[in-house]
Amino acid sequence: MRVLGIDPGYAIVGWGVLDYTGNRFTPVAYGAILTDKDTPFEHRLAEIYTGMNEVCEKYRPQALSIEKLYYQHNQTTVIGVAEARGVILLSAAQAGVPIFEYTPMQVKQAVTGYGKAVKKQIQEMTRILLHLEAVPKPDDTADALALAIAHCHCSRSRIAGAPPR
Repeated sequence: MRVLGIDPGYAIVGWGVLDYTGNRFTPVAYGAILTDKDTPFEHRLAEIYTGMNEVCEKYRPQALSIEKLYYQHNQTTVIGVAEARGVILLSAAQAGVPIFEYTPMQVKQAVTGYGKAVKKQIQEMTRILLHLEAVPKPDDTADALALAIAHCHCSRSRIAGAPPR
C-alpha cells in the first residue's frame, strides 16, 4: 500500500509518501510545499493545489492520511488552515485518492504507542521506524510521515476506526 501523509497548513504543507508491505515501511519521498507570506492568500492556495497535484501525479498514492482539523485559541489561523486543507482534499479527490483523517491523539498512539507523546518523541519514533539518519525538516514533513505511519497501522488493525471520508 502506498500512503501519502499530509500535515496541512498554508505556509508549509508537509508531505510524505510511504510504501507499506507486510510490517515494513519504505520511505518513497517527502518534502514540503512552501508558500511565501507576502503572496496573496488566494495565490498561496493555488500553489498548494498545484503542489498537491504534482505529488499525487508523481507518486500515485492509494490513500491520503491527513490530520483532523482542530483549534484551541487562534481562530484566524484555523480558518486559513481549513481553506488550505480544502484545497488539499480537492486535489486528492480529483486524483481518486481515498482520504482518511486522524486526530493528533490517534497519530501519537499509532506511532509511539502513547496517546500523550510529545512532538520530539513522535519525530524520533518516525525516524526510527523509517530508518532515517535524521528527523526530516521542516517539522511539518516529519509530521506528515507520522500521519502516513498512523494510517498504515490503523488501516491494518482497524482499531482506530478511521473510515474514509
